[in-house]
Amino acid sequence: MSSRSDRLQPAVDQAQRRQKDALQRLADHQQKLAQAQQQLEELQRYRREYSLGDGGLTVSALLNRQQFVERIDQAIVQQGHLIERLQRQLEVVRERWLQANARENALDSVVERLRTQEQQREQRLEQAEVDERMQYRGRRAGSPS
Repeated sequence: MSSRSDRLQPAVDQAQRRQKDALQRLADHQQKLAQAQQQLEELQRYRREYSLGDGGLTVSALLNRQQFVERIDQAIVQQGHLIERLQRQLEVVRERWLQANARENALDSVVERLRTQEQQREQRLEQAEVDERMQYRGRRAGSPS
């Protein structure tokens, strides 16, 4: 018959897999957010660099430049919205990982406690057997032959 800790082991294994999967999703979301933030910084840098050289342009070229800068501004706004959405998603994923991690830790501690109890129970049984053998030997040694 298997022990309680052995019967709980599949649940522990599943909790570990879920925690690892949640951690991987968290890392993926963090990477997506970092990439989006980097793209925003590149757009903002490009916007600053592009708007520096306005001198000596024809009206047509100036209008084209202005339209292009407006498109960059729109891209910056859209990228900001994307970053906000990714930050919200990251918080959801982080919370799921925290829950999975807490569940794994709780199951680990339960199994560890059960194993400790099982080991203590086995040690008591072994000690009882040793004590019984010693009593039996003592009775045999004390009895007349």
